[in-house]
Amino acid sequence: MALGCFISVGKALETAVERVKLAESLGYESVYVTHIAARDPFTVLTAYAAATDSIKLGTGVTPIYARTPVATAQTAATIDEHSGGRMVLGLGVSHRPVVEGWYGQTIDKPVREMREYLGIVRAIFRGEDPPPGEKWPTGFHFMGYEARQDLPIYIAGLSPAMLRLAGELADGVILWLCEPTYIREVVVPEVTKGREKAGKPLDGFDIVAAVPSAVTDDPGAAREVMRKDLTPYFHLPFYRAMIERSGFEPDLEKADPFIDTLAAIGTVDEATAVIDRYLEAGATSPGVGPIAKTDFEVTLQALSR
Repeated sequence: MALGCFISVGKALETAVERVKLAESLGYESVYVTHIAARDPFTVLTAYAAATDSIKLGTGVTPIYARTPVATAQTAATIDEHSGGRMVLGLGVSHRPVVEGWYGQTIDKPVREMREYLGIVRAIFRGEDPPPGEKWPTGFHFMGYEARQDLPIYIAGLSPAMLRLAGELADGVILWLCEPTYIREVVVPEVTKGREKAGKPLDGFDIVAAVPSAVTDDPGAAREVMRKDLTPYFHLPFYRAMIERSGFEPDLEKADPFIDTLAAIGTVDEATAVIDRYLEAGATSPGVGPIAKTDFEVTLQALSR
């Protein structure tokens, strides 16, 4: 078991850096940065690397349509070198409103395109010829420089097909809004199928589950914040399908049962019990994440192990 955390930048980069330093001092094994409409996540990880010594640094996750595979490989390899081999490259598909509205790109065949993208990045890290690409054809090789050949690559997975791809090609999977039952009944079995296809054991494959967390004496307020935060996700097809597969309704008026199983909210014992349920379901690296309007530093301290 390795407990990680998700620390993206809110109002101030300086505050986020101090949170990462706190997480490292408390023994958190990894820190992930989400890709939102704010600061560049790779640059943020560079700042985190400069302020820390041992905590793993990951994108959790960056959309494959935001950068070419070559640009991503160069950036990730540089951060890995700068941090002394602590980089984890988390890749995701994102969603059509983001991909089309922000980047002017299209999601056509998400699993096929993820396979192509990851294959190219992996080949670049290994100094090999990139495989032929339909969406991102390239003949790039590093010149006078060698990256870490086994730099870990994780995939964000929701659907069974993407989870199988993660098991087959990646070193781990990063999950968001995947509560313990979904991890046990869908994530682990589908990832296992991918590992078997590749002739690899499940042992050593990292299942990172983001866990919205708040150790607080006002759990009702934290749940209300979670309800509001779920609004955009309940309207995105990929998440709606996953939530329905989990046995819940993607309906904000009926969100309480989903929030209760998803989020670690309440006393230290109550929040810890939720983290334990993730571990029992098969998550190897639960990632403690903030809930707005709660004290995340208190939560980090309370849930550290």
